Amino acid sequence: MRSSITGTTMPVLQLALDPGEVLLAETGQLAWMTPNVRLSTTMRTGGASGLWGALSRAVAGGGLFMTEFTAEGGPGGVAFAARLPGSINEVAIDAGRGYLVHRHGFLCATQGVALGVGFQRSLGRGIFGGEGFVLQRLTGQGTAWVELGGEVIGQELQAGETLLVHPGHVGMFAESVAFDIVTIGGIRNALFGGEGLFLVRLTGPGSVWLQTLTVPGLAHALSPYLPSAGKD
Repeated sequence: MRSSITGTTMPVLQLALDPGEVLLAETGQLAWMTPNVRLSTTMRTGGASGLWGALSRAVAGGGLFMTEFTAEGGPGGVAFAARLPGSINEVAIDAGRGYLVHRHGFLCATQGVALGVGFQRSLGRGIFGGEGFVLQRLTGQGTAWVELGGEVIGQELQAGETLLVHPGHVGMFAESVAFDIVTIGGIRNALFGGEGLFLVRLTGPGSVWLQTLTVPGLAHALSPYLPSAGKD
Protein backbone atom coordinates (compact mmCIF):
# COMPACT_ATOMS: atom_id res chain seq x y z
CA MET A 1 0.00 0.00 0.00
CA ARG A 2 1.35 3.41 -0.99
CA SER A 3 0.15 6.73 0.40
CA SER A 4 0.42 10.39 -0.54
CA ILE A 5 -0.88 13.45 1.28
CA THR A 6 -1.70 16.46 -0.91
CA GLY A 7 -2.61 19.98 0.13
CA THR A 8 -2.01 22.21 3.10
CA THR A 9 -5.00 23.65 4.96
CA MET A 10 -7.48 20.96 3.88
CA PRO A 11 -5.28 18.01 2.86
CA VAL A 12 -6.33 14.86 1.03
CA LEU A 13 -4.95 11.39 1.75
CA GLN A 14 -4.69 9.16 -1.33
CA LEU A 15 -3.91 5.45 -0.98
CA ALA A 16 -2.91 3.04 -3.75
CA LEU A 17 -3.98 -0.54 -2.96
CA ASP A 18 -2.48 -3.63 -4.52
CA PRO A 19 -4.90 -6.43 -5.50
CA GLY A 20 -6.36 -8.01 -2.37
CA GLU A 21 -5.12 -5.30 0.01
CA VAL A 22 -7.65 -4.10 2.59
CA LEU A 23 -7.99 -0.67 4.19
CA LEU A 24 -10.11 0.10 7.29
CA ALA A 25 -11.86 3.43 7.79
CA GLU A 26 -14.65 5.08 9.71
CA THR A 27 -17.99 5.02 7.87
CA GLY A 28 -18.79 8.16 5.90
CA GLN A 29 -15.16 9.20 5.38
CA LEU A 30 -14.72 8.30 1.70
CA ALA A 31 -13.92 11.13 -0.72
CA TRP A 32 -13.42 9.09 -3.92
CA MET A 33 -12.18 5.70 -5.14
CA THR A 34 -11.59 3.67 -8.29
CA PRO A 35 -14.42 1.42 -9.58
CA ASN A 36 -12.67 -1.85 -8.72
CA VAL A 37 -12.56 -1.15 -4.98
CA ARG A 38 -15.20 -3.09 -3.02
CA LEU A 39 -16.81 -1.60 0.09
CA SER A 40 -17.88 -3.79 3.00
CA THR A 41 -19.51 -2.37 6.13
CA THR A 42 -18.92 -4.51 9.21
CA MET A 43 -18.60 -4.50 12.99
CA ARG A 44 -15.99 -7.27 13.04
CA THR A 45 -12.94 -5.25 12.15
CA GLY A 46 -10.61 -2.70 13.69
CA GLY A 47 -9.87 -5.05 16.56
CA ALA A 48 -13.52 -5.77 17.35
CA SER A 49 -14.33 -9.48 17.51
CA GLY A 50 -17.95 -8.98 18.54
CA LEU A 51 -20.58 -6.54 19.76
CA TRP A 52 -18.66 -5.60 22.92
CA GLY A 53 -15.56 -4.71 20.93
CA ALA A 54 -17.64 -2.63 18.53
CA LEU A 55 -19.30 -0.82 21.46
CA SER A 56 -15.89 -0.07 22.94
CA ARG A 57 -14.79 1.38 19.62
CA ALA A 58 -17.96 3.50 19.46
CA VAL A 59 -17.32 4.90 22.95
CA ALA A 60 -13.86 5.92 21.77
CA GLY A 61 -15.39 8.19 19.13
CA GLY A 62 -15.67 5.73 16.28
CA GLY A 63 -18.84 3.97 15.19
CA LEU A 64 -20.39 0.57 15.68
CA PHE A 65 -19.54 -0.10 12.05
CA MET A 66 -16.42 0.43 9.99
CA THR A 67 -15.82 0.19 6.25
CA GLU A 68 -13.34 -2.17 4.61
CA PHE A 69 -12.02 -1.15 1.20
CA THR A 70 -10.60 -4.02 -0.87
CA ALA A 71 -8.94 -3.76 -4.30
CA GLU A 72 -10.27 -6.49 -6.60
CA GLY A 73 -9.00 -7.60 -10.02
CA GLY A 74 -6.09 -5.17 -10.03
CA PRO A 75 -4.62 -2.13 -8.26
CA GLY A 76 -7.14 0.31 -6.77
CA GLY A 77 -7.23 3.74 -5.19
CA VAL A 78 -9.08 5.33 -2.26
CA ALA A 79 -8.99 8.95 -1.07
CA PHE A 80 -10.05 10.66 2.16
CA ALA A 81 -10.36 14.43 2.67
CA ALA A 82 -9.73 16.31 5.90
CA ARG A 83 -12.88 17.26 7.80
CA LEU A 84 -11.38 20.38 9.40
CA PRO A 85 -8.45 22.66 8.60
CA GLY A 86 -5.35 20.87 9.81
CA SER A 87 -3.13 17.97 8.84
CA ILE A 88 -3.23 14.24 8.17
CA ASN A 89 -0.42 12.33 9.87
CA GLU A 90 0.89 8.83 9.11
CA VAL A 91 1.97 6.73 12.09
CA ALA A 92 3.54 3.27 12.23
CA ILE A 93 2.05 0.94 14.85
CA ASP A 94 3.53 -2.30 16.15
CA ALA A 95 3.90 -4.27 19.36
CA GLY A 96 4.80 -1.89 22.17
CA ARG A 97 4.35 1.15 19.92
CA GLY A 98 0.75 2.25 20.16
CA TYR A 99 -0.77 5.72 20.32
CA LEU A 100 -3.57 7.55 22.06
CA VAL A 101 -5.46 9.98 19.83
CA HIS A 102 -8.14 12.61 20.41
CA ARG A 103 -11.75 11.46 20.08
CA HIS A 104 -12.25 12.14 16.36
CA GLY A 105 -8.66 11.78 15.19
CA PHE A 106 -8.69 8.32 13.58
CA LEU A 107 -9.11 8.47 9.79
CA CYS A 108 -8.13 5.03 8.41
CA ALA A 109 -5.62 2.21 8.84
CA THR A 110 -4.27 -0.96 7.30
CA GLN A 111 -5.49 -4.36 8.43
CA GLY A 112 -4.04 -5.39 11.77
CA VAL A 113 -4.59 -2.04 13.50
CA ALA A 114 -7.05 -2.11 16.42
CA LEU A 115 -9.14 0.91 17.45
CA GLY A 116 -10.53 1.07 20.98
CA VAL A 117 -11.20 3.36 23.91
CA GLY A 118 -8.06 4.52 25.67
CA PHE A 119 -9.56 6.86 28.26
CA GLN A 120 -12.86 8.53 29.08
CA ARG A 121 -13.64 11.17 31.69
CA SER A 122 -16.63 13.48 32.02
CA LEU A 123 -15.44 17.09 32.37
CA GLY A 124 -18.86 18.75 32.43
CA ARG A 125 -20.99 20.27 29.71
CA GLY A 126 -18.74 23.32 29.42
CA ILE A 127 -16.07 21.27 27.61
CA PHE A 128 -16.60 19.40 24.32
CA GLY A 129 -20.37 19.99 24.42
CA GLY A 130 -20.81 17.46 27.20
CA GLU A 131 -18.85 14.68 25.44
CA GLY A 132 -16.14 14.74 28.08
CA PHE A 133 -12.49 13.93 27.45
CA VAL A 134 -12.16 10.77 25.36
CA LEU A 135 -9.04 9.25 23.83
CA GLN A 136 -8.89 6.57 21.14
CA ARG A 137 -6.22 3.87 21.45
CA LEU A 138 -4.47 2.60 18.34
CA THR A 139 -2.65 -0.71 18.79
CA GLY A 140 -1.79 -3.80 16.81
CA GLN A 141 0.42 -3.98 13.72
CA GLY A 142 0.28 -1.74 10.67
CA THR A 143 -0.06 1.89 9.60
CA ALA A 144 -2.71 4.40 10.64
CA TRP A 145 -3.56 7.90 9.47
CA VAL A 146 -4.67 10.46 12.05
CA GLU A 147 -6.29 13.85 11.50
CA LEU A 148 -5.20 16.73 13.76
CA GLY A 149 -6.74 20.21 13.82
CA GLY A 150 -4.94 23.43 12.89
CA GLU A 151 -1.17 23.56 13.21
CA VAL A 152 0.58 20.62 14.85
CA ILE A 153 3.29 21.12 17.46
CA GLY A 154 5.39 18.04 18.11
CA GLN A 155 7.40 17.59 21.31
CA GLU A 156 9.64 14.82 22.57
CA LEU A 157 9.28 14.51 26.34
CA GLN A 158 12.23 13.08 28.21
CA ALA A 159 11.75 10.67 31.12
CA GLY A 160 10.02 12.55 33.94
CA GLU A 161 9.49 15.70 31.84
CA THR A 162 5.95 17.05 32.23
CA LEU A 163 3.66 19.22 30.13
CA LEU A 164 0.24 20.63 31.14
CA VAL A 165 -2.17 20.90 28.21
CA HIS A 166 -5.76 22.07 27.76
CA PRO A 167 -7.76 18.90 26.95
CA GLY A 168 -8.88 20.19 23.56
CA HIS A 169 -5.31 20.70 22.38
CA VAL A 170 -4.21 17.12 23.07
CA GLY A 171 -3.87 15.67 19.58
CA MET A 172 -1.93 12.43 19.94
CA PHE A 173 0.80 10.91 22.08
CA ALA A 174 2.75 7.66 22.35
CA GLU A 175 1.57 5.00 24.79
CA SER A 176 4.82 5.40 26.68
CA VAL A 177 3.64 8.85 27.84
CA ALA A 178 1.82 8.77 31.18
CA PHE A 179 -1.19 11.05 31.54
CA ASP A 180 -3.80 12.11 34.04
CA ILE A 181 -6.39 14.85 34.60
CA VAL A 182 -5.54 17.61 37.06
CA THR A 183 -7.61 20.54 38.29
CA ILE A 184 -6.53 24.14 38.03
CA GLY A 185 -5.55 25.38 41.47
CA GLY A 186 -7.27 28.32 43.12
CA ILE A 187 -10.97 29.20 43.20
CA ARG A 188 -10.41 32.50 41.39
CA ASN A 189 -8.48 30.80 38.59
CA ALA A 190 -11.14 28.10 38.22
CA LEU A 191 -14.10 30.49 38.19
CA PHE A 192 -12.73 33.51 36.36
CA GLY A 193 -9.56 32.40 34.57
CA GLY A 194 -11.32 31.33 31.38
CA GLU A 195 -9.13 28.23 30.98
CA GLY A 196 -11.68 25.75 32.32
CA LEU A 197 -11.33 23.56 35.40
CA PHE A 198 -9.10 20.80 34.05
CA LEU A 199 -5.77 20.26 32.35
CA VAL A 200 -4.13 17.10 31.04
CA ARG A 201 -0.72 16.32 32.57
CA LEU A 202 1.54 14.46 30.15
CA THR A 203 4.73 12.92 31.51
CA GLY A 204 7.53 11.47 29.38
CA PRO A 205 9.24 9.63 27.96
CA GLY A 206 7.62 9.73 24.54
CA SER A 207 6.37 11.80 21.63
CA VAL A 208 3.48 14.24 21.92
CA TRP A 209 1.58 16.02 19.15
CA LEU A 210 -0.47 19.09 20.12
CA GLN A 211 -3.18 20.60 17.89
CA THR A 212 -3.97 24.31 17.75
CA LEU A 213 -7.56 24.03 16.45
CA THR A 214 -10.32 22.51 18.57
CA VAL A 215 -13.90 21.85 17.45
CA PRO A 216 -15.43 23.76 20.43
CA GLY A 217 -13.07 26.67 19.73
CA LEU A 218 -14.09 26.75 16.06
CA ALA A 219 -17.78 26.56 16.97
CA HIS A 220 -17.39 29.44 19.43
CA ALA A 221 -15.62 31.58 16.82
CA LEU A 222 -18.39 30.96 14.26
CA SER A 223 -21.37 31.30 16.62
CA PRO A 224 -21.79 35.12 16.19
CA TYR A 225 -22.27 34.57 12.44
CA LEU A 226 -24.83 31.76 12.69
CA PRO A 227 -28.57 32.50 12.68
CA SER A 228 -30.26 32.15 16.05
CA ALA A 229 -33.22 29.84 16.51
CA GLY A 230 -36.48 31.54 15.54
CA LYS A 231 -34.71 34.22 13.47
CA ASP A 232 -34.42 34.50 9.70
